[in-house]
Amino acid sequence: MRLAGKTAIVTGGGSGFGAGIARKFAAEGAQVILADINTDGAQHVADEIGARALTCDVSDSASVNALAQSVLAAGPLDILVNNAGITHLPGAMEDVSEGDFDRVFQVNMKSVYLTARAFVPHFKDRKAGAILNVASTAGVSPRPRLNWYNASKGWMITATKTMAVELAPEGIRVNAINPVAGETPLLKTFMGEDTPEMRAKFLSTIPLGRFSTPEDMGNAACFLCSDEASMITGVAMEVDGGRCI
Repeated sequence: MRLAGKTAIVTGGGSGFGAGIARKFAAEGAQVILADINTDGAQHVADEIGARALTCDVSDSASVNALAQSVLAAGPLDILVNNAGITHLPGAMEDVSEGDFDRVFQVNMKSVYLTARAFVPHFKDRKAGAILNVASTAGVSPRPRLNWYNASKGWMITATKTMAVELAPEGIRVNAINPVAGETPLLKTFMGEDTPEMRAKFLSTIPLGRFSTPEDMGNAACFLCSDEASMITGVAMEVDGGRCI
């Protein structure tokens, strides 16, 4: 019960890596709040693990502020996981539509700014808190034809490090995890098509020979957000089966 007595928000917790993180946190004793634009998905996971589900569009300031108001009215927050993310279909960088670019920017990047603006003052008041950003190996070893997604995750890694430096004197730790492609709803979008041949091509780049799982992300996230990692901040931990070696 490494997170006993702690309250955690997981954005995008209704599916994929977010659901895996939420399940692990709940199993380790945390009170979990799932914030997702997919209300039904979040409620399904919440019912499964005894958590609370709240509808939130992390790219919208009013929605994030409403989330913060609802959560903080119920009590203090200890952990914030910025997991919600999106990608564009593989394609030449100049062919990605402006609408798709804007959506990647808003969900993958602006959301981290919005949640920081909403929750960092609370963490500062408490002189404690852990923030975890779910970045990607794409920000370290980018694949071609996913240019703007790769760039957004590189931004998130840099944001993690600069947040960590600025917030360390306030007792707030900020880390990231870098998964490789995983069995999540985004996998087909990353690959362009979900075929045995395309899966084999992706897997050939991962030395351990498998995709990341939600359980892998949950285990890494639990460690980084627990008191066991009290001396760790500014790290972007690769949970990628050796993809970035």
